[in-house]
This record gives sequence, C-alpha cells and structure tokens, in this order.
Amino acid sequence: MRPRWILILVVGLLLAGCTSGGDHGSANGGITLRFQSLAWQEESVTANKELVKEWNATHPDVKVEYVQGSWDSVHDQLLTSFEGGEAPDIIHDASDDLADFAYGGYLADLRDLLPARLKSDIPQRSWETTTFGDGVYGVPFLQEPRVLIANATWLKKAGVRIPTPEHPWTWLEFRTITRQLSGDGKYGVAWPLKEPVSATLNLSLSAGGALFHRDADGKVTVRLDAADEVVPRTIHDQANVDHSASPTTLGSGGSDTLPGFFGGRYAMVPLGFSYRQQIVQQAPKGFDWQVLPAPAGADGLTQGVSPQTLSIAEDSPHKKEAAEFIDFLLQPKNMVRLALGDWMLPTGTEALEDPALHTTKDDWSTGTALADDLTSAPAQSVRGYPEWKDKVATPAYQEYYSGAITLAELRQRLQKDGNLVLARYQR
Repeated sequence: MRPRWILILVVGLLLAGCTSGGDHGSANGGITLRFQSLAWQEESVTANKELVKEWNATHPDVKVEYVQGSWDSVHDQLLTSFEGGEAPDIIHDASDDLADFAYGGYLADLRDLLPARLKSDIPQRSWETTTFGDGVYGVPFLQEPRVLIANATWLKKAGVRIPTPEHPWTWLEFRTITRQLSGDGKYGVAWPLKEPVSATLNLSLSAGGALFHRDADGKVTVRLDAADEVVPRTIHDQANVDHSASPTTLGSGGSDTLPGFFGGRYAMVPLGFSYRQQIVQQAPKGFDWQVLPAPAGADGLTQGVSPQTLSIAEDSPHKKEAAEFIDFLLQPKNMVRLALGDWMLPTGTEALEDPALHTTKDDWSTGTALADDLTSAPAQSVRGYPEWKDKVATPAYQEYYSGAITLAELRQRLQKDGNLVLARYQR
C-alpha cells in the first residue's frame, strides 16, 4: 500500500497536467493564446509586439503570447507542430502555403468566426486566396505587387518613356527599352530568379496566362499555352538573345542584386514592393531611384499575389478568442501599422485609403495604385503545388532562363513531369 502523501502528490500532478496542457490556460485561470508571427524586419517585429502588448493591457482574461517564427522553415515547422498537437493558436503564414494544411484538417474554417466588419473590409479577390473547397482558412492581410526598381538618373539620361500605373510599358516595350539601356558591360535589367516559379506565374497573369487548368471534376492539370509563354520568353530572350539581362543574377535572390544596382551595373531590378526598405537603408547617398509598375499584357497590370495570412489552428480550444484577437490586430488603423512596418500594402479597403500609404516619399503611391490589379496567384489552391514547384518547375525554369533547354523542352517538363506529380494528390 502506497503512503497517502504519494497518492496526494500523484493526484495533484495529474490535475496540474490537465490545466496546463492543450487548454492553453494561464496560471490565474484565464486564457493564453499563442500567436506565432513571421515578422522579421525590425519595424515589423516592433509593430506586432506593440499590438500584442496593447491587446494584453485591455484583455486581462485573454492574454496573447508572442512566438517568433521564421519564413525559412515555417512549412515544416507547422507540419510538425500540427502532427504533434503543439500548434500555436494563431498562425502567421502566406496563402500559397495553406492548401495542404487546409485540406488536411489542420486549420479552422473561419467563416463563422470572423466579424462582418472584417469580412466586408477585405475584397473578395483577396478572400479567394485563402478559400479552399467550401471553407476559408486564413485572413489575407498584407500583400505586395512585384514592381521595377529603377535607377532614375540612368533612365532620365537615356530619354526613355517612364511608365506609370495609368500608362505602363508593354512586355514588348520593356524588352526594347532594356536592350536600349544595355552595353559596355551594363544591363538594362537584372532578374533575381533564385526562386523563379512564383515570379513567372504571377507576372504571367498580365498576359492572360493561367498554366493550371481545372476540369469539371475539379482535377488540375498543367498546360503551357501561348499566353503562358510571354513572360518566360521575354526573360529568356533578354538574357540569351538581347544580352540586356545580366546572366549572373538569374540564380540570385533579390537582395543579392542590390550592390550591382547601386554600383550602376543594372538599370532596373524586378523586386517585391517591400524591398524599398532595404534600398532606403542601403543605397549610397545621392542615389536616385524610383518605383515603376511591372509591364502590362493583354490583361493589363493584373498580377498574382500570395498575401500574408492569419489562421487559427483547428485544435485550438479557444477559436472564438483567437478570432477576436485577429479582428483587433486587423482593425484599419492597426492594419496600416502592420503594412508600414513591413513596407507592404494592406488588403483592407479602409486601411488602403490611409494618407500614409499615398505619399510620393519612397513611392508608396505607386504601389497603392496597383492594389486593385492584385489577384489570387495561379497556384493558390493547387494541391501538390509545393512538390511540383520544388521538383519540377524550379529546375525547369532555371534551365530555360540560363539557355540550357528550349521553350519546347520547358513545356514538356512542366506538363509531362508536372502532371505526374499533381496526379498523386488528386486520386
């Protein structure tokens, strides 16, 4: 027979385990929500932490714990935490990473959790990026167009027409101008295409490209049509025919191109809108730069985006409270703070009207003028897209852009090899 004090101790430990495990209860009997943020820029981290602090100051019974995550490892980290029952309550991610989690039952359907204010403030085209099947599994809140960051002095000296959102360059005009700006070891453009797939697919929407086609049964197949060829053929010909695009940056990340851009080697670099922060911080004194819209095609300035999102774990015992925190975080004034911290655009229509996002300083107004042209990225709801991208599309596009394979070979690999991959997810 065990001594009575051992039995009391065991019972006490069991009770303690029941209150401090998956229920996310705090020591004082309130609720503690874990919010995993992927903010990484100093201004963005500060904005997120300040908002968490403001929430905690006014919600003593529902505390939020800030957890720092990383874009570099978020997919695998979340998958492990979901399967281990340790997922954070509120999850910061990107919409193109949500499909497998949504279809796998790891994320909560938000349709009945979110307030009407938030639902109506964000346009339907943004909600489409987080809609999988009949459910909505994330709140899209920050987005950025891909733009051209240009050496303003160089373009002015060359006398080329400066594009605006109202009168952008066509893809053909863009190719002509980059050829005109090149020579003597200098290039009209430097394409940073270490990760070429999303850039190619998202920009191809301007030319009417779709690439992924869904039949009446919901089955998705890859088909490279003439409209899908406009953007990749432009990039390929700039690098391999016109020699107006630097061949050495094709395998580089966006930040890798900045020293050469500042040094006068490239007239323009296609980058995400948020790269302006790095340019402001790193550009030499007196360097004159400007933001230009990406070229337009048959569908104008239409461009695919994968917004940053906030989701709720299906296993969270406090979904209602998590949704209330998301609503607080994405109040228009707070959404503006998050957008300014990340140098991106908010999805909310009221936040987009804020004067701080319409200034000529750092060309905020150019990016904001493109907001209505942003739509769901082509791969948004395609199951198996991450594997297709990593195993098939990325190496195929890289080889095509480097001149190692032809357009016909690119088409064959994207379609034949790609459809074999996607088929495994659609049985």
